[in-house]
Amino acid sequence: MAASTNLPDLRTEYPPHPPGRSPAEPSTFLGLLPGIALLFVVGYAGKFVEHFLNTWTKARHITFPNIEYVLWAILFGILIANTVGVPRIFRAGVATYDFWLKVGIILLGARFILGDVLKLGGISLILVFIAVAFSLTFMTWLGRTFNLGPKLTTLLAVGSSVCGVSAIIATQGAIDADEEDSSTAIAAILALGALSLFTFPLIGHALHMSDHAYGIWAGLAVDNTAEATAAGALYSDAAGKFAVLAKTCRNALIGFVVLGYAIHWVRKGLASRAATKQLDNKAAFLWQKFPKFVLGFLVISLLATLGASANPHLAALGFTKPQLIALGNLSRWAFLLTFAGVGLRTNLKDLFKQGARPFIVGALGEIAIAAITLLLVLGADHIYHL
Repeated sequence: MAASTNLPDLRTEYPPHPPGRSPAEPSTFLGLLPGIALLFVVGYAGKFVEHFLNTWTKARHITFPNIEYVLWAILFGILIANTVGVPRIFRAGVATYDFWLKVGIILLGARFILGDVLKLGGISLILVFIAVAFSLTFMTWLGRTFNLGPKLTTLLAVGSSVCGVSAIIATQGAIDADEEDSSTAIAAILALGALSLFTFPLIGHALHMSDHAYGIWAGLAVDNTAEATAAGALYSDAAGKFAVLAKTCRNALIGFVVLGYAIHWVRKGLASRAATKQLDNKAAFLWQKFPKFVLGFLVISLLATLGASANPHLAALGFTKPQLIALGNLSRWAFLLTFAGVGLRTNLKDLFKQGARPFIVGALGEIAIAAITLLLVLGADHIYHL
């Protein structure tokens, strides 16, 4: 990407193209515009269909479930990707959906004061650590049981425990895993993440879960940040906010998890010289792997908190109410592009070309993780009333 743009380099910041698909070519800002426009059109089509169906059914007194634009945008994207496909001219811009996800999360901080962030609660934070530890342990055991390669097992374990595709990419370089293992792990995580969009809201409604409890569960159990955000938003706006909070806490652990695996592989003598050299400065390694958008979220939340302060001197340092409303609306527009990108980057044919065992391991692991975290959240909600 040209140095004059502010967008990250697609080659380093965004997930590699799904297996079997041509990579998005690095491009100038103008080269990104067609794909970004496609994200907007697909996302807005989802918004339009949601509004149209709600208006049309209410006018005719027809009982019809409110299907959020999130699901429509993803479905339209999947339909396009798996029928006519995404032409090359759009691919670089479509790949920026992960950038818009991070922008959306940062701006979402405007809808939280730090007191709201603290409402996640000590119990919820404990659940985050339990979920991460269980996911790493169980997925590693499954991979060994099904005789998957050790590095593929590691990638699946990290992807399911921390933050999906981003964790897989970060770990790939740290343990010197090959591209085939990385692509297979990414394909499994993406396929299972797509299924969660359809199953999690149904389970949540069937169990009459509160917005807080459901949001925490989605944030704990859904791997990719985009899918976790979407799964929460499909339930309710409030659930979406709690899903982002829980998922952000998981994301913040990525540096520590990747560092641990990197040290393990170096000690076994199976990491490359470049990966070994990275560990010379562990603090720098952690900072390199740490998701910077988490800090952006906290900074925006801090400014929102200052703006809401009763102290006029502190309030002058923060955002005004109109500014908070504007930032919150911009966050929703960023997520609109994100959800469209989730669908457009889901190639079902490619996902199922990777062989059965990684998907069996991934599916069994995700079912167990979803079930265990659900029981933990329901128990915590019953005892502590999340």
